[in-house]
Amino acid sequence: MATVARAKRKNSMARKEAIAFHLFISPWLIGFVVFTLGPMVASLLLSFTKYNVSQPPQWVGLGNWVRAFTKDYLFYHSFKVTFIYAFTAVPLQLVAGLIVALLLNSKIPAISFWRTLYYIPSVLSGVAVAVLWRLAFHPTNGIINTMLRIVGIQGPAWIYDPKWALQALIVMSLWGIGGGMIIYLSGLQGIPTALYEAATIDGAGRWRRFWNITLPMITPILFFNLVMGVIHAMETFTTAFVMTEGGPQNATLFIGLRIYFSAFRDLLMGYASTLAWSLFIVIMLLTLLIIRSSSFWVYYEGMRK
Repeated sequence: MATVARAKRKNSMARKEAIAFHLFISPWLIGFVVFTLGPMVASLLLSFTKYNVSQPPQWVGLGNWVRAFTKDYLFYHSFKVTFIYAFTAVPLQLVAGLIVALLLNSKIPAISFWRTLYYIPSVLSGVAVAVLWRLAFHPTNGIINTMLRIVGIQGPAWIYDPKWALQALIVMSLWGIGGGMIIYLSGLQGIPTALYEAATIDGAGRWRRFWNITLPMITPILFFNLVMGVIHAMETFTTAFVMTEGGPQNATLFIGLRIYFSAFRDLLMGYASTLAWSLFIVIMLLTLLIIRSSSFWVYYEGMRK
């Protein structure tokens, strides 16, 4: 009887814990279904319709997808701009963030101040940063061209020139390296000092220690920053919208801007949903490719090869 009673109490406690668990996660579940999963399903359905908000959706099947892949030049152009930006800006961010993290991992005066100084830009508002850089890139009154004129260089028109607009946004992307830098810094501080001491005793120089110890040990951090950087770059919207609105001459027309203009300027909600799902598929494939490649270059402590 005592055993049966204990079993009943145990089952009762398990049920109460299950109820409490579901109650605590219910706000997140409701929010996920209403604000994430629900809109995703709705946009998938809308991608097969013609919908201009004012009238009910009309089913067109694969019409929007056929239009995107066979008739819309800007579809391919916007993806081209996005790919160029992502495959240029992300490597620069990774390298610059690592260099800054290495410098800030050394013993220098006021180290906390310098770490904070480099990290703050990464948490500022995207709109505020875009407005700031738009002023900085002004061809006549901007601080960048003003500094170039001091040393006798005539600066370009930057975001007002189709040849330089995308390059200007790539340069601007280095403003936010503080987020990756702080993650690199945590990884660098987790490397056992005994490895460096042993390498120094064996006669390894600074470059050798970096290549054979530091770099392999932070590859998980590099992997994480690469995945997040690619996703973030492929979803670029705010900076281009505020600074150039996709111009000049569509030089900065990212796929995110193309989706926005199709939806809220042209009121082609169904077609915009098709573009959004195309972007989702591309990001998913790129992420899977990076994850699959990680087995060849990412080293985790304790691995045996």
